[in-house]
Amino acid sequence: MQKVLLKPLYHREQELIGIYYSPSNIINGLLKLKAGARWTQTHKCWYVPLNKAAYNKVWFALEGKAELEIQELLQYLEEKKKTDGAFPQEPDLLPVKEPEIISPEEFKQPVAAGLVQEVNNGVLPYLKQELLLRGYSPSTIRTYMNEMRVFLIAIGNHPATEYTPQQLRDYLQYCYETLKLSENTLHSRINALKFYFEQVLKREKFFWNIPRPQKPLQLPKLLNETELTRLFNSLSNKKHKAMLFTAYSSGLRVSEVARLMLADIDAERMQIHVRHAKGKKDRYVNLSPVLLDILRQYIKQEVPPPKEYLFESGQTGKAYPTRTIQQIFSNAKKKAGILKEVGIHSLRHSFATHLLDKGTDIRYIKDLLGHFDIRTTERYLHVSKKQLVNVISPFDDLWKRNEVDW
Repeated sequence: MQKVLLKPLYHREQELIGIYYSPSNIINGLLKLKAGARWTQTHKCWYVPLNKAAYNKVWFALEGKAELEIQELLQYLEEKKKTDGAFPQEPDLLPVKEPEIISPEEFKQPVAAGLVQEVNNGVLPYLKQELLLRGYSPSTIRTYMNEMRVFLIAIGNHPATEYTPQQLRDYLQYCYETLKLSENTLHSRINALKFYFEQVLKREKFFWNIPRPQKPLQLPKLLNETELTRLFNSLSNKKHKAMLFTAYSSGLRVSEVARLMLADIDAERMQIHVRHAKGKKDRYVNLSPVLLDILRQYIKQEVPPPKEYLFESGQTGKAYPTRTIQQIFSNAKKKAGILKEVGIHSLRHSFATHLLDKGTDIRYIKDLLGHFDIRTTERYLHVSKKQLVNVISPFDDLWKRNEVDW
């Protein structure tokens, strides 16, 4: 069953419940039609008001369809009780089997700012300024700001600037043992706190003796060649087909496909220039002759032809939205009858794994994918068919020597 994470979200000066999950048309429809959820492009998630009525709507909409993870929301509400006292619009996080009768008051706008105590009012502005001046991406800034806000709510009237490493260790232990936050969430929170104490407050090596939880090894999800064939053949729209061909042929992220410009396709050197990728790094990837021919045919047939971006929206003339490309993949996967829980990023995973299967040096794959650390690329060794097919089970040796029978 698909997991759906509910987290506190602060958007447009309102407290909200942010809803996060892997792309799913079914979940999208249920949230929109049954729960009245809205989409925020800024935070790239669905959201509902932070009140009892909205939470219950989400629970009933997804009952039996998804598993809700609410630990962070619970923590947020517990800390809110301590800092704000009674909270009349607090969600009932113990869902009932029958919908409650909700009074009109519970549909009021959520309580606005004021959760962070006055003693810490300067923390978030200074943090955001430092992140902006250092050129961090909007998504990283949003993550760090949200994680720091949760921390500030937790510490109440205690000045953040007076926190010691031991107090931070105690807080993180509380997050792990009591709130049971995932390793990924804890890493995200530690990163935000580390940046604030070491970069904003200039406390060098403040986190030197604070350990990080070990992340579980999550193997890349990919499609085999048969599934890829079914996926691609399920598409009839040439532009949509060219988008997914480009993602798989060059191992690009969906955001990189969306931002490709006509000038980035270098037919003379047979390269694609990927600009401002993750970590604000440019890189070059190979342009396959087959893909070049497909892109030329697509541009020739497209009406009106693209002028600036390789894949332009017919309505706006700007780059195709990444979410629309994700939706194209999801629709094609469903039409192809592929049941695996994978998103469009699986095309990038498949590209890397299939190159490994064909004997490509992993250091070359690292550069093509734009990985900073070779250890990130080495995850693909765990799913490469080449590594597995060369391993002979000791049982086979016993069988071949006729030492066991059936």
